[in-house]
Amino acid sequence: MERSETLDTAKEYVTKDRAATHGNMESNLTTIANLWSIYLDTLIKPHDVGAMMAMLKIARIKSNPQNADNWIDGCGYLACGNELSSKE
Repeated sequence: MERSETLDTAKEYVTKDRAATHGNMESNLTTIANLWSIYLDTLIKPHDVGAMMAMLKIARIKSNPQNADNWIDGCGYLACGNELSSKE
């Protein structure tokens, strides 16, 4: 898969209406941040969730670099984190 296809696919994933399946992106990452904050006893912001989920995908890439989904999702999580960081 070429880099432009990876980015185009990631863009499609994060810009099409996934709210019906996963809920509103900002609300969902805020909920995750709140739960992680409680569990870790430290403040986690929604944009941190985007970065940490991208790191999860990077860890999966280490195990299976041929799985394009991990590369695509990593791009998507970083894009969501970037959007949220500009709102904070």
